[in-house]
Amino acid sequence: MPTRQDPKYHLQPSDEQLLRDLRRARRKQRDHDAAAARRIGRSTGQRFADAVTGMVGSWRFILIQSVLLALWIVANVAAWMAHWDPYPFILLNLALSFQAAYTAPFILMSQNRQQEIDRVAALDDYRINVKAELEIELLHQKIDSLREQEVLALTRAVQELAELLRAERRAGDATAG
Repeated sequence: MPTRQDPKYHLQPSDEQLLRDLRRARRKQRDHDAAAARRIGRSTGQRFADAVTGMVGSWRFILIQSVLLALWIVANVAAWMAHWDPYPFILLNLALSFQAAYTAPFILMSQNRQQEIDRVAALDDYRINVKAELEIELLHQKIDSLREQEVLALTRAVQELAELLRAERRAGDATAG
């Protein structure tokens, strides 16, 4: 039976170092996650940016804004009321420009925070994949070693059977002759 000390089970020094680094990083990540869980969470600015992004990026907002824009245009074109913003709707353009200029930084802050979260998750996924690859390689080495041992055992068994067969033939030839 093969043992861990068998040379076939040893990883390359660089692979062993990578496994040690991954284990150390996992311990550090666990400590970091525990510390992060103790913290309150996102700052007030981050929560506000996420709330603005969640609202502006929803179908509800788009539908409400579309209805309001249509009412604004119809009210100014149909002249049911005094024309406070006649065509080409300069006041409406100003309001929409203000809205876009005001919400864009909040959206960017929220996207940057999400991008950082995604980057950390991708790095974790990469490390997990590298570790899995090393573990699979180690399993391949173990299977190859076991296969070699089985082939060696089968070869010995065949040799023993061949010798027994030869011995029986010799014994048969000696009694027949």
